[in-house]
Amino acid sequence: MANDLNSCSFIGRLAADPETKFLPSGDQVTNFRIAVGWKTKEKEGCEWINCVAFGKLAEICGKYLVKGKQVFINGRFKTRIWEKDGQKHYATEISVNDMQMLGSKSDGSGSVNSVGNGSYYPPTSEESDIPF
Repeated sequence: MANDLNSCSFIGRLAADPETKFLPSGDQVTNFRIAVGWKTKEKEGCEWINCVAFGKLAEICGKYLVKGKQVFINGRFKTRIWEKDGQKHYATEISVNDMQMLGSKSDGSGSVNSVGNGSYYPPTSEESDIPF
């Protein structure tokens, strides 16, 4: 299978403030969960997506994301497996490659900013002066 594709994209709101930790190597890792709504003709609901970011992107997510903030994330779907007390445990999550903060000043979430491969584009002074 030479051409495997594992890419996921979601838009959702943070369920809680992100949690940032440091690995034994010193690398930063930030975990957060987003709520993603869905709707059909008969029903609607919400899925909770676990997300993890590493390195510079983890630092940015930990610093700028807060509960309720709307974000776009893109990454790859992965399953972690670990053993504790002889029991296997599984966790599915999105390993985030790119993150974009969404929203407007009126909702208190700031301007649209992109983060991908460790890049962050803060709002310019003109953007922060926009009254909407």
